Amino acid sequence: MADEVLEGIKAKFGGAIVEVFEKSPRRTYITVDPASLPEVAEYVYKDLGARFSIATGMHMVEGFEVLYHFALDNADRFLNLRVILDLDKPSVESIATRVPATEWIEREMHELLGIEFRNHPDMRHLLLDDDWPEGNYPLRRDWKDWRGGENGNEK
Repeated sequence: MADEVLEGIKAKFGGAIVEVFEKSPRRTYITVDPASLPEVAEYVYKDLGARFSIATGMHMVEGFEVLYHFALDNADRFLNLRVILDLDKPSVESIATRVPATEWIEREMHELLGIEFRNHPDMRHLLLDDDWPEGNYPLRRDWKDWRGGENGNEK
């Protein structure tokens, strides 16, 4: 059944699906063009009946990675919708109006990583104090310092 699901997603969304790879026997990553994330997420959630589990965000050298983890219980599999966002302006359309359970975790990722979730229904602070300094994101990495210089070569 899982293969049919993946083939159906690729057929329905075509070029919006950047990559599909099996992370483990029960976990498949589907890298999605960020512009198509809301439609793909809604399809996985509503049409496939997948259960939203959690989302995770990471600040990486190549960009911000956001993973939305969905459980396809009837196929004993996790589908992870993955987007890579620009380092300088990490921004993606919120899926909270289509997958309501994502509302809080998108707020967390906004506060801790500075990812903008456009058209999110409620971007109030969730974890940090209301007077937390704007533009200070606790989970961002300073890659220049981490890699030892501007391009990672200097000591």
